[in-house]
Amino acid sequence: MPVAGAGHRAARAGAARAEGYRLTITPTGVTLCVAGTAGEVYGRQTLRQLAGQDAFRAAPIRAGQRLPCGVVEDNPRLGWRGCLLDVARHFRTKAEVLRFVDLLAAHKLNVLNLHLTDDQGWRLEVPRFPKLTSVGGWRRSSMAGRHDGPERDGRPHFGFYSTDDLREIVAYAAARADTVVPEIDVPGHVCAAIAAYPELGPDPSAEWEVSTSWGISTSLLDPSESTVDFFRAVFHHVVDVFPSPVIGLGGEEVTGATEAHGRFVREMAAHLASRGRRALGWDEVLDIEGLPPMVISAWQSEARGSLAASLGHDVVLCPEDRVYLDHRQSDHPDEPIPVGYLRTLEDVHAHEPALAGPRLRGVQAQVWSEHLDTAARGLRRLPAAQRIRRGRLEHRPARLRGVPAPPARAPPPAARRARCRIPAPPRAAPAADPAGGAGPAELIRTPRGGCRKLSGETGRAGCGAAPASRPGARRCPTTSPRP
Repeated sequence: MPVAGAGHRAARAGAARAEGYRLTITPTGVTLCVAGTAGEVYGRQTLRQLAGQDAFRAAPIRAGQRLPCGVVEDNPRLGWRGCLLDVARHFRTKAEVLRFVDLLAAHKLNVLNLHLTDDQGWRLEVPRFPKLTSVGGWRRSSMAGRHDGPERDGRPHFGFYSTDDLREIVAYAAARADTVVPEIDVPGHVCAAIAAYPELGPDPSAEWEVSTSWGISTSLLDPSESTVDFFRAVFHHVVDVFPSPVIGLGGEEVTGATEAHGRFVREMAAHLASRGRRALGWDEVLDIEGLPPMVISAWQSEARGSLAASLGHDVVLCPEDRVYLDHRQSDHPDEPIPVGYLRTLEDVHAHEPALAGPRLRGVQAQVWSEHLDTAARGLRRLPAAQRIRRGRLEHRPARLRGVPAPPARAPPPAARRARCRIPAPPRAAPAADPAGGAGPAELIRTPRGGCRKLSGETGRAGCGAAPASRPGARRCPTTSPRP
């Protein structure tokens, strides 16, 4: 086991090196030296950033853009720079997910943790179990406001991804050096699955409905052998669709869980291991004995990450009080729904992970969508995530050696800071350019690991120019939502 663990760590170190690059801009052209395909993707993204906001438009609008001369050398501190997107509570179309991937790539984040199932919806097609989407993908209404009460918005909500949709998302992300890590949440957060197949739940004779509340459900899977077999088949399909070496199985917020539920989680983790994958679980699973080596998402506290590392698990730090991007950004009265902790952009940017060492895979921001009912609200959370890139929550703009630093911007007015209105990020490059190039520059191919020269015009001043539900159905009981 120690040898295998060392091999995993060496592989991760090699992958991180493959993301490095050196970008050299001279009066005669642009040269990009890379260790691998990911380094080329990130070098091109830096070139786009240096070219300015016009490089992020869907089509070029002017020619002759100029670049500063100099050298950018860049390498990630950590191999997992992720962001979770919750598409279960509020479904996002395939096009919106692809747009989200573009933004992750622009910020050089390399993991999309896709939360596909929850009490409020099942978004993954599983051909063997069609009712997971035909029933579990639909809810009759949604909770209105912060606290659970009788108010509902009266709008039905439905959506799911076909197998081909998900394969397309995976391939689109891979072309941008992003890995899609799916999450199927068990043994809690399963009201949608129980509504589709009541025999999976605690009372098979009841008629269940997909939850319309955001709180933590107290309805868990029945941890019987038939349920284990059912979800083995589900994860078998997931592994077939997603090539990620890590697959999420949830495990959080399981009020009333028994040892049998712990055995269920062990069975799912072991099943994924038998398929050559490692299970990703939230830090509550650390209370279960006998788990195989896993990746733990430490969300309750960074101390839970330290505990996971001491037990031999790898760790992704995603503490709720620091990097949950759906939380409120100010205490201003205009804040739409004051969810969670008050965290400003400055708070997120200043965070430094407490854990270090070979067990730390990286860091991850979370975008939970209970109150993000439009794509625009979710996309506006991305500016805060960009500092994840270097392993602390930090991503300073690339600085060219020999080029003076730009003048500091004046702070915004106090009223604007209080409202904390964050503009949407610039549009990413169109899908026709999978490497994210800045424009019509031509890549001259050389053997992998060498320097690749990007040809382009020579700009003025001597610098290389950059191119541009059923009546009477049973509701899942819930506890209070998170603070």
